[in-house]
Amino acid sequence: MKSTPSPRYAARLNAFKIGADSYWPGKNSITTADLLARAASAGLTAADLNYPDHFVADRPADLSRALDANGMVLNGMAMRYYTDPGYKLGAFTHPDKDVRRAAIDETKRGLDVLAEMGGRLMTLWMGQDGFDYSFQMDYARGWDHTLAAMAEVADHNPDIDIALEYKPNEPRAFALMPDAATTLLAIKELDRANTGVTLDFAHVLYADEMPAFAAALVARHSRILGVHLNDGYGKWDNGLMVGAVHPIQTIELLVELERAGYDGAIYFDTFPDHSGLDPVAEAQTNIEVVERLRAIAAGLVQNDELRAAIAAQDAPLAMRLVNRAMLA
Repeated sequence: MKSTPSPRYAARLNAFKIGADSYWPGKNSITTADLLARAASAGLTAADLNYPDHFVADRPADLSRALDANGMVLNGMAMRYYTDPGYKLGAFTHPDKDVRRAAIDETKRGLDVLAEMGGRLMTLWMGQDGFDYSFQMDYARGWDHTLAAMAEVADHNPDIDIALEYKPNEPRAFALMPDAATTLLAIKELDRANTGVTLDFAHVLYADEMPAFAAALVARHSRILGVHLNDGYGKWDNGLMVGAVHPIQTIELLVELERAGYDGAIYFDTFPDHSGLDPVAEAQTNIEVVERLRAIAAGLVQNDELRAAIAAQDAPLAMRLVNRAMLA
């Protein structure tokens, strides 16, 4: 099988709080720098920081030093509006214009911190921007407010990429950007060169989409700026380890990412906390599995027999070829 360079790997830093009492006995406060050190021990080589959460007790310069000390790079940052109860009715879509302004300004501060640390990717997951009831939201106004806010954010620093991460719902019953198509409509209307999409495997399944098809659409109409690998059963955001349920679909996504030229980090958006798993062992397993699946995908990208089978929509032949590669 063809060998391809390993990407940078990152994961949910907050997962590394699991078992803090035994991992850091006698330590009263666990800092972001502590989480980075534990994550690095799992073999992770990149990190995504949440703003403002990961900066409450740590200054940007301190976190930059912590990244360097642990052989990690800053992949990017993600805004975390949903942790603020003031945004329960929305951040960019809140009915109070002062709250909307506060969300935009907080995002701009996040972008400034990101630029200060030398990062170039900000991920926006607008889970709180949605609705729960019929007749609760003026849909056109909510859409307008969202796009106006995103345009202002994108224009704040055109050198930083703004990645929209879609998800059907949670915490709101319905999200304004629940799937690839709706997100791409928003990006088309935004018309900003520094915007794109972060694909989260479990979110894509939850949206009843085929991950590789979603990636192909995004690559065709916008840019794939981030990839979150995990797995689930498609009923909600399970955050299981990579390949636990959908290994073939994961391989197909990796093939599509290779064809699209994606060379960014792979972020494990998984939840070892749900089952009380050792986060280090879980991250190590994700890395090992993805390395194996990437090697399989690399051997399939230029497989002429598979290309011919796909062109003919010959599913039996395609499945034989893929399973032969998987089970070799």
